[in-house]
Amino acid sequence: ASVLAGVLFPGLSAADVFVYKDKQGVLTFTNVPTHQGFRRVIRETSGRSEPFSSANGYEDLIQSASERHSLDADLIRAVIRAESNFNSAARSNKGAMGLMQLMPDTARLHNVIDTYDPIDNIEGGVRHLKMLLGRYQGDLRLSLAAYNAGSQAVDRYGGIPPFVETRDYVRRVLQYYDTYRGGGLRTIQQVQRESGR
Repeated sequence: ASVLAGVLFPGLSAADVFVYKDKQGVLTFTNVPTHQGFRRVIRETSGRSEPFSSANGYEDLIQSASERHSLDADLIRAVIRAESNFNSAARSNKGAMGLMQLMPDTARLHNVIDTYDPIDNIEGGVRHLKMLLGRYQGDLRLSLAAYNAGSQAVDRYGGIPPFVETRDYVRRVLQYYDTYRGGGLRTIQQVQRESGR
């Protein structure tokens, strides 16, 4: 079974923990996943297990989606943080699911089979965000408002809808986005100072 796990999930550690939720809602935990329906919930790093509570656990998926769709990885991180705080099992009271909180219609639009699967969810969420950015000619604020409240609401109000939740959402995503980008810039500046530039 470990050979199969190595084929299905190359690079996983024997102490990683995966979970699978079947149609009856029964959870199965294992360190040896037997099919792609399992999702990793704990990654063993340097001899200690770490739950996925930050972007680190999903970094490969975020980078891969970023490259495939030419969308800034920091923006993807910011949306995931605002939507689910990196909780792949998150579900809103309105029915949005997973890391990027896809609504059922959005999931169907982007052919997402399992909204709780991080790979499917990030792929669908990034595709949707990219589509909205195209629709609003790259206007990030309008695209984020549409991601939260729907395009119909943005079009109806001719801008960011006057919903407290949507305005707060746009503000938070932009704040997280600046933080992620700012962190990178500060690192570059520190490196330049250290190298005497």
